[in-house]
Amino acid sequence: MTGSGKRNLPAKRYFKIGEVCEITGLKPHVLRYWENEFKQLRPTKTKSNQRLYRKKDVETIIIIKRLLYDQQFTISGARAKLEQMKNRGLETPPRQLKIEFDPAGREELIEKIIAELKQIKELLDNQER
Repeated sequence: MTGSGKRNLPAKRYFKIGEVCEITGLKPHVLRYWENEFKQLRPTKTKSNQRLYRKKDVETIIIIKRLLYDQQFTISGARAKLEQMKNRGLETPPRQLKIEFDPAGREELIEKIIAELKQIKELLDNQER
């Protein structure tokens, strides 16, 4: 999986570290290191000390990977960005734009695209503050 790609996560309550590695394309030592660096990552541990990640943890890992690998944030910058996203209620990746094309409704399509772009611009403007 690429850093910016999104894969639908299986409908499971918990994921073992190997499963998370397979989903995210990261090595176990990277995940363990990120647990120390990001307070948002706190997988549950079994009695045998095996890590169990929730779906929310996996989504957070995907966001961290995107920030570090794709957007070139430092660890501290990514940490601050995650906190900023949490404060704005953006803990999950933004939804993808879904507009079906109807040739007869071209004007409506253009209006929807403009509205979506305005929302994106507003989000970006707020992130810069």
